[in-house]
Amino acid sequence: MLKQATPSAVLPDRGSPTASNAKLPLCVDLDGTLVRGDLLHEAAAGALFADWRNAWRIPLWTLQGRAALKRQLAQRWSFDPARLPYNEELIALVKAERDKGRRIVLTTAADEIIARRVADHLGLFDEIIASDGETNLRGARKATALCDRFGLGGFLYAGNDGSDHAVWEKADGAVVVNATPGVQRKAQARDPECLVIGQRARQLPALLRAMRPYQWVKNVFVLTPMFTSGALRDVDAWMHTLLAVAALCLVASSIYLLNDISDIAADRAHARKRNRPFASGALDVLAGLAAAPLLLAAGAALAVLSGAWISVAVYAVLSLGYTARLKEMPLIDIFILAALYVLRLEAGGEASGHIVSLWLLGFSSFLFLGLALVKRVSELQRQREAGKGRMVARRGYYVQDIEILQMFGVGTAFASAVVLSLYVQSQAAMQIYTRPQLLWALIPLLLFWQCRLWLSTARGYMHDDPIVYAARDWVSWLVFAGIVGSALAAGSG
Repeated sequence: MLKQATPSAVLPDRGSPTASNAKLPLCVDLDGTLVRGDLLHEAAAGALFADWRNAWRIPLWTLQGRAALKRQLAQRWSFDPARLPYNEELIALVKAERDKGRRIVLTTAADEIIARRVADHLGLFDEIIASDGETNLRGARKATALCDRFGLGGFLYAGNDGSDHAVWEKADGAVVVNATPGVQRKAQARDPECLVIGQRARQLPALLRAMRPYQWVKNVFVLTPMFTSGALRDVDAWMHTLLAVAALCLVASSIYLLNDISDIAADRAHARKRNRPFASGALDVLAGLAAAPLLLAAGAALAVLSGAWISVAVYAVLSLGYTARLKEMPLIDIFILAALYVLRLEAGGEASGHIVSLWLLGFSSFLFLGLALVKRVSELQRQREAGKGRMVARRGYYVQDIEILQMFGVGTAFASAVVLSLYVQSQAAMQIYTRPQLLWALIPLLLFWQCRLWLSTARGYMHDDPIVYAARDWVSWLVFAGIVGSALAAGSG
């Protein structure tokens, strides 16, 4: 078995126990070792989201060589080194060795600009050896540079991936950090005494978490047109509607991946969101950028089969716009969120063949606008409670906006109740339901539910999306059961 790091772990110095051998420099890799994740991939994603024109510049920079690409990205990437997901276990080991007098060297294939900022923040390194815009210091080139500087076997090296085997072959001792089992086994075969710190997180579970399958509960709204039109016995409508649900789930997950990649910096400054797969370094940005278009394509194919491709396409375009820029525009972002909910209804109408009525559109517009406001107010409240500044990162709201947004939200709750009450006594309801008077139960139930959401938000209980909150709330389940029961009791003509 590999030697596992413990709080009292020591580095694997071997040979004669002389003072010089005990004080060989420790060379520490950056990407995937000192920091969880790949900063080159983050820099590339940051450049893409900051300026779409970089989408064609990056291939041109790549033609100039990987070192040149890293320099161009490093010059454009704005990041806070204090927020990076550091490997605390490795840092503790580095501090302990530094206190013993060992020389610590940051040795990385990352560009020197990025390496310098990280080193200045941590204050642990005596020297930096990094890519310089001309030489990409990775694998054999890194090994050569370290041998030129310290001599063959004149250093210890901490790394994490397959390219580091070339360096470990020239080092006196190895520290294997957050590596895959394959990399660990090969390192052990060469050096049975190598020190192992952690293991690389499995990418597939992390990818599934980043896709946020718990958010798929929102797509239950796609079924609404079938219930409101009394078409529950229409098997063909059910099949097409369920295809539309699946399409929206896949499209939404692809957008969540892009959203989290674009929000890495903001998420790392957030008490809860910093644990998301991309922000924590558990999932590589490149994996997300590869998975997002595949999920989007699969969702588009299902949307075409369901017949709801127009609504799904508009949903995707609005979601991408929201991720790229619209989320930063006060009020516009709220109306976009509400529109995304309404588009779920439209997709259900297109797929089932039962077009959404103007009554339903009016009611749902107020309802969903209120839910979007709940989401924003809860974010602002957490910001105020944490005392982390006046503005929420990448949202465009100040904490003093809470009161006015609450007024907007409570107003939409009562407006939705008014629209629903007008519908219940309309000719449209009488044509669909045999006992439309029983629909009156929906009004107090829905109004109670919305008022309860706002009360929970005011008390600080709303820690997530309101629909996700409701899916975990037993009172909401009772309300939903009452709503479904009332609708069924009203019957359909």
